Amino acid sequence: MNMENVLNFIKDERRAFIELIDGLTVDQLNEVPAGFNNNIIWNFGHIVVTTQALSYLRTGVRTDASFIKYFSAYAKGTKPTYAVDAEEIAELKGLALQTIDQLAADYQAGVFAEIQPFATDTFKATLSTIEDVLITTAGHDTIHYGYAMAQKRIINNK
Repeated sequence: MNMENVLNFIKDERRAFIELIDGLTVDQLNEVPAGFNNNIIWNFGHIVVTTQALSYLRTGVRTDASFIKYFSAYAKGTKPTYAVDAEEIAELKGLALQTIDQLAADYQAGVFAEIQPFATDTFKATLSTIEDVLITTAGHDTIHYGYAMAQKRIINNK
């Protein structure tokens, strides 16, 4: 499988997510629709930090999460605890693409040649290579984009 294609797909997903975000107000992005425990901007921030966590932390390539901006706000198991402002939204949009560019550069440089295999919490699938992690990332991003589209529908139909 061509990982360049997978990385490009992840960026395409994120551009679509950014387009969804750009069509909503800050208040709409922060609204937690009935039946949900998070909101659109949390879903977006979550994909940004989770990809970095899976690729660098869970693989053992890095051991300290401090390099992941907004990790404590959007990591697995969190939920919105504050209203995200326009500045943070703009920064997350930039990070969504920049972090994939960095991941691609690190992939090409061989940073992930050897990783510690780990099982995902959600699917219990063991990820043994960075390619497994990247394919999982594409699926994970899609899940959260789907949630955000459903949340947008609810917000727009009120």
